[in-house]
Amino acid sequence: MPTPYLYEGNDDGLQRTVSDMIDWGLFLAVIAVLGLGLISIYSSVFTSDPGIFRNQVIYAFVGLASGTIAFFIRERWIKGLAFPIYILSVLLLIAVLTPLGHEVNGQRCWIKLGSFTFQPSEFAKVATIFAMARVATRKGFSISTLRDFATIVSLILPPLALIMLQPDTGSATVFFAILMGVLLWVGADLFILYVLTCIPFIGVAALYSTLFDNIWWFAGIAAAVCGGVFFFRKGVIPKVIAILLLIGIGLSVEPVFDKLETYQQNRLITLFEPERNPRGEGYHVIQSMLAVGSGGLSGKGFLKGTQTQLRYIPEQWTDFIFCVPTEEFGFIGGVLVIALLASIILRSFNIAGSVRTQFASVIAVGFGTMLLYHTLINIGMAIGIVPVMGIPLPFLSAGGTSLIINLTVVGLLMNFYKTRKRRRAGAAA
Repeated sequence: MPTPYLYEGNDDGLQRTVSDMIDWGLFLAVIAVLGLGLISIYSSVFTSDPGIFRNQVIYAFVGLASGTIAFFIRERWIKGLAFPIYILSVLLLIAVLTPLGHEVNGQRCWIKLGSFTFQPSEFAKVATIFAMARVATRKGFSISTLRDFATIVSLILPPLALIMLQPDTGSATVFFAILMGVLLWVGADLFILYVLTCIPFIGVAALYSTLFDNIWWFAGIAAAVCGGVFFFRKGVIPKVIAILLLIGIGLSVEPVFDKLETYQQNRLITLFEPERNPRGEGYHVIQSMLAVGSGGLSGKGFLKGTQTQLRYIPEQWTDFIFCVPTEEFGFIGGVLVIALLASIILRSFNIAGSVRTQFASVIAVGFGTMLLYHTLINIGMAIGIVPVMGIPLPFLSAGGTSLIINLTVVGLLMNFYKTRKRRRAGAAA
């Protein structure tokens, strides 16, 4: 039986055991999904480029070491460094657009340091969460005031604009998702959140109508989301403004689409009809869907996936890594990946509700929201229900920056967990 001791800073005066201070559910889920990721990457590269697997193993150990450091660092140090970290992330995003940036496939998203390529946008996501958390702890903070609401929203604008210039539309959308999660958590007006949430639905409906010349699809979705405005207890003017905003965004989709680059238009077209361009933008999606569907219940077996081993999906170890466990381990493998990621996301939200400070709470919610969005979009890409946006699957996709940062934040969340709120000794269990 572990010996209890009094944890420093525990003002509840509770004796804590070592096992009580570690969120074993979060820890084991991360280790398991990390292991699945390494297995999947090995399967996808062992005959072509084993160096990718070796690098990912190194990144995993670096991330675990960084997470261990984060587990012991004091929260007030992170809080004090929140704005400097945010400013550093913006400077790195600016550096990407200079000759220091490394371009791949028409996108300048990386800074190359020897054999290691660093992606500042991944760092900027977490840095922005830290900055939001710092603002939310400011004395007198109230999201209902225009000043504080505008401050929170304005934090995503610099990284968002710089990432769009790379261009990396997929990473840019993550900031919107993080913003929505944080605003909801800190108590933003549900009417405003509803309007913001409806914007993507209006946009997709308008895009579909534009591509297939079917105005009724847009009209139906627009009527539904605009009708929802009337369920909120708001005055006539806010409702009219919201409806005009939503309709205006929908009507602007066609002219914006016409100004996109050809490859960007093709990606959006592929969302609805990947078979229209089976040798171009639709190729990845078609092959990915075949891989996911061909696994059956239990899969074809480790290293026996035909789509994976015959390299039908280019660079499968990155954006389309979900195809590997689903093809080789079938429906069971896919469900296991989703269950582990869902466990990590839920543990993040659970920690947000149990920590002592607003700063830690917002970080946990922001990180959980980011993981949720990454998971939904990446798996959606693999099964052909969302556009290909280059968003990695957390802890599985090959890539050092994302993995190291995610493992570091996990260590920080476990740090918050060990100092969480506790009932006083003698309280009812």
